[in-house]
Amino acid sequence: MAGPTGRGGSLGAALNDLLRAQVTPRHRLSSYNAKHWHAQLSQLTGTRRGYEALETAGLDVRPDTLFKWLSDAEYNVRRGYRDLIHTAYENVAIVPADPLPNLITEGQYEISGVVKTGTDERTRGTVDAAPLRIDGTRGHWDAIEELWLAGQLTDDELEDHFIDDVIVEDIGEGTDGWEFPGASYSVEVR
Repeated sequence: MAGPTGRGGSLGAALNDLLRAQVTPRHRLSSYNAKHWHAQLSQLTGTRRGYEALETAGLDVRPDTLFKWLSDAEYNVRRGYRDLIHTAYENVAIVPADPLPNLITEGQYEISGVVKTGTDERTRGTVDAAPLRIDGTRGHWDAIEELWLAGQLTDDELEDHFIDDVIVEDIGEGTDGWEFPGASYSVEVR
């Protein structure tokens, strides 16, 4: 039975495709694009979540002050308050990434595409060569998850960490390390 599969032009791209299909990445809500403090404050005060973000950011003003600010976009609000409004706005605008699920960190991976270690270079996942099978339970996922949660997990970073922290931990360094020099990969996890 086939499991979730990611595809891409590199091993890292295929892994990222797989990951993004399974969990929500850190992202910005498209409706939060206001630049001016007044527009940000107006949007924040339109929802309970916005009011909570203002409170969490440390904005502590009386209701009549808040009303004055909302009624006049040219009101002279101190820079410190504008910074707190901006912080609250960004905290609401950014949706945090879901943590990596067990399927990812404890899955059994089958990698198809060009795999090279030392002088052995072949296309895996064909009639002539089985996919490269990796046991994800033996991997160290902390660095990958940290980059994922921060929204900084690029294809190259993911590929590098997957090789060093998952493949090497499972089956060793290989003859001269692991390389994935192909232009098309698929990664299935079970």
